[in-house]
Amino acid sequence: MIECKHLFGGYESVPVLYDISLAFPPGCVTVILGPNGCGKSTLLRTACGLQPPSGGEVLLDGAPLSSFSPRRAAQKIAYMPQSRNVPHITALRMVLHGRFPYLSYPRRYRTEDFDAAGNALRAAGASDLADRPVSELSGGQRQKVYLAMALAQDTETILMDEPAAWLDIHHQLELMHTVRKLAGQNKAVVLVLHDLGLAMRTADRIAVLETGHIAQYGTPGEIYASGILNRVFGIHVSRVPTPQGFFYYCDMTENEG
Repeated sequence: MIECKHLFGGYESVPVLYDISLAFPPGCVTVILGPNGCGKSTLLRTACGLQPPSGGEVLLDGAPLSSFSPRRAAQKIAYMPQSRNVPHITALRMVLHGRFPYLSYPRRYRTEDFDAAGNALRAAGASDLADRPVSELSGGQRQKVYLAMALAQDTETILMDEPAAWLDIHHQLELMHTVRKLAGQNKAVVLVLHDLGLAMRTADRIAVLETGHIAQYGTPGEIYASGILNRVFGIHVSRVPTPQGFFYYCDMTENEG
């Protein structure tokens, strides 16, 4: 399990995160919400060790993350970034990159690696893309391949930065179904999302960031009742009950627009 303890972080002389204490427990979907530029992506990158903290610490299973080799850390934490370079390889080869933490040099894929990649492509709804060059795929199709690569890594914790970007509504809902399924397998799943309705329907816990601080943390119901989303985003969030649970929607505040 990842635990951030009094975490500070940023870029060179520009601080972004301030005294963040937050844990990502197994079996739980944690969604990080907040306005643009509030530190959401920086928090994910620092939590998985891609960016060193300027203060505080990140623990992995109770030990400092810095004490793990990059290979060992990658066997426990998968990270799906917001954007990446598009290589000129097939989707299957891209997904097989998720198996790198388990291979020695020179990398030679084993039967279990191809099996894991195939299973990950199926789980991401991308089996039909396996033989297609990633550079020729649409944005939504690439997102599915990147998700498959993270799944092929077969880690205890998965961090995803805006995984619903480029996906149409059908595939967004498919993604959230996959996220819930992963949590049901006792994995810790952490998402940065911009769609408040999708976040409130999917999350077990929500952390609302504001200017690098945690403004509120709790269940979707607690977050809604606190009114923090209204204040931080300058909107009005409402909800209505449905047979599947509450449906959340938002509108501009009365003094806007």
